[in-house]
Amino acid sequence: MPELAEVDYFRRRWDPGLGRKVAQVSLNPKARVGRGVERPALARALVGAKLVESFAAAKQMAFRFTGDAWVGVHLGMSGRLECGDATRAPTKYDHFVLTMSGGKQLVFVDPRQFGRILFWQGPGVPPWWEKIPPPILSDDFTVGVVGAFLRRRARTSIKAVLLMQERFPGIGNWMADEVLWRAGFHPEAKAGAFGPAAVRKLHRTLREVCADAMRVIGKDWGDPPASWLFNHRWTDGGRCPRSRQPLHRAEVGGRTTCWSPARQRLGAERR
Repeated sequence: MPELAEVDYFRRRWDPGLGRKVAQVSLNPKARVGRGVERPALARALVGAKLVESFAAAKQMAFRFTGDAWVGVHLGMSGRLECGDATRAPTKYDHFVLTMSGGKQLVFVDPRQFGRILFWQGPGVPPWWEKIPPPILSDDFTVGVVGAFLRRRARTSIKAVLLMQERFPGIGNWMADEVLWRAGFHPEAKAGAFGPAAVRKLHRTLREVCADAMRVIGKDWGDPPASWLFNHRWTDGGRCPRSRQPLHRAEVGGRTTCWSPARQRLGAERR
């Protein structure tokens, strides 16, 4: 599942369409990705409209057009955005295509169809965009907000809590593991056990990992450096890039989780 930085990277792939008008709209009527979208209304709103802005938040994207029209994109498991021209060979997974002035095509490709296309027209921002919680890198994401949320989920493992999008938008499996590894917290630690200093450290590390991911991955899909857990977590037998001791992999909170037993010990969260 694409996470915060991956989503922003794909958002940028439609940047060549900014300032161009929509000449044609194609939404595959047989694809699940367009469920609930009224295709005639979508075409009426978008044809002739200009793409003026794009946004990424959590695991979603939004594209604003003139005429108060918005298109939302959720990538799901296998979705991606592509930009091409008349020479681009179409695929059977091109479920949503905007042909822009000048021949550019903005394409949503989704082989497994776990993604979603959303449409809304009206003043302000769409309801499905407005309900996304404050970004982790915003001023509204405070230590107090994190502490209060952990207390409400006191009996849940911190790994599972970090995956809850209603408070940690855009954090997925690898980012949660990266945060806990950098901060030195065991993924099975209970959220309610975190003391004030640990909450501050968790908050600080969440913002650090998000900023690093946006800088390295979100910008140009760059490879994370070897100093991150990211490059060592995927297969059994990896070693912690800090302690050089073996990493451990197991299911925590319903997700495959990787951590360093030498660095991440139960009880560290109580300090």
